[in-house]
Amino acid sequence: MSHTGTPYDFLRSGRAGEVGIAILGDVVLDRYLTGSTSRVSREAPLPVVVCDRETDNLGGAGNVAMNLRGLGCRVFLAGAVGQDPGARSIRQHLEDIAAEAKLFPRAAPTLTKTRLICGGQQVARFDHEKIEPLDDGLADEALIWLGKLLGEKTVRAVILSDYGLGFCTPRLSSGAVQAARAHGVPLFVDPRGSDWSKYRGATVATPNLAELSAVCGPVPNENDAVARAGESARRRAELEWLLVTRSSQGMTLVGEGGTTHLPARPVEVFDVSGAGDTVIACLAAGVAAGFSMNEATRFSNEAAQIVVTKAGTYPIAASDLIAVPRIAAPRIDAPRRVERQSAARLCRQWKEEGRRVVFTNGCFDVLHAGHVHSLERARELGDRLIVGLNSDRSVRALKGENRPVNGEENRARLLAALRAVDLVVIFDEDTPAELLSELRPHVLAKGGDYTAEDLPGREFVDEVAIIPLIKGLSTTETIRRMKTGDAE
Repeated sequence: MSHTGTPYDFLRSGRAGEVGIAILGDVVLDRYLTGSTSRVSREAPLPVVVCDRETDNLGGAGNVAMNLRGLGCRVFLAGAVGQDPGARSIRQHLEDIAAEAKLFPRAAPTLTKTRLICGGQQVARFDHEKIEPLDDGLADEALIWLGKLLGEKTVRAVILSDYGLGFCTPRLSSGAVQAARAHGVPLFVDPRGSDWSKYRGATVATPNLAELSAVCGPVPNENDAVARAGESARRRAELEWLLVTRSSQGMTLVGEGGTTHLPARPVEVFDVSGAGDTVIACLAAGVAAGFSMNEATRFSNEAAQIVVTKAGTYPIAASDLIAVPRIAAPRIDAPRRVERQSAARLCRQWKEEGRRVVFTNGCFDVLHAGHVHSLERARELGDRLIVGLNSDRSVRALKGENRPVNGEENRARLLAALRAVDLVVIFDEDTPAELLSELRPHVLAKGGDYTAEDLPGREFVDEVAIIPLIKGLSTTETIRRMKTGDAE
């Protein structure tokens, strides 16, 4: 699937409905009993909670479906439910969100987690979760269902949402991996247990630190330790990628090309329930939409920071992500207009801190709203944005003797004042290739109708992102209107 811009631009475009994703996993009914307490029981030294509200929603693999539907994706879900009121509730919720479900029968009751909420806080949880492994015959039916979706090219990603409650048996899991690989479709797994052999060959697994420790032994929440353990687990399970979620320490993405640590934004954590479901849903949606694993990981990291600030299991919505100002990270101290040597030093420092560095370049003569749009979109791709600014000499070489209208120092000062920009460095060459060879940022972002192959210096970055321009906004057009007196 082709795309331009960022995952946030993709959400704004309304094209998420073109992305179909299949989920196979443990479907759970999340129930909430909400009330208040003002007295102690006469029967035992316990508070009496007077419940005034009872609600329920989809949990487990169902919550993954809720997150994907919140983003706007088309969802196909396979799971198992009992023959009870809980099953009817799950079916109704799936119908309400327009998820296309294949629900298999369980002899045991529907998996249910009941949470008691008092004074806005969870005070107890009651789980009805008799583990019932999926029958081999039903597993084969589920794989036939998945194979049909893959064969018809209805889905662009597959998720195994394994809560260890019986649906994701070795037969089902390994069969799903093989089917996805045969059709060239990425498979994402939220793993459980100490034996990941049934996921062997998956595209990516998304364990939290405790789940990684179950495989590798205790893993301290430190960058180097997580990277080593993650690479070990990745190789043993023959995964392309491993994404470790680390609570307040953010995430670590491990792959053949190396390791990336993504810090978490400082937020007030209210409830971490369902955050892992949000991560795997956004990661799969991002990759299925055509974005790189790094871009999709940043996208899922941002989504996780949102849901942990909410009460209960909160599925992400496209509006949540579109509304977040992703250029609000702490700024560096002035001056932000620096020489090349200082820029290279700061770029190395940020990378060592685990920050994702984005570079863009241009003349930026007669700064206008189109420039600001492109810079803001570029900043959304990372934690720091470096702007390479053409010197007056190089602008004349590119644009002619009558340009620039504004000198390089004035242009640099204006750019450095923008909220999206962290650093400005002037270069005198006709292209930014030499500067990129010195900086070596993670991402090269460029506005316009370019392709990655057109961009000088692309060999010195991990990724290239093309940001679409706003039609009618350009320096040349602005200068023309100034000369002719035309209004916009």
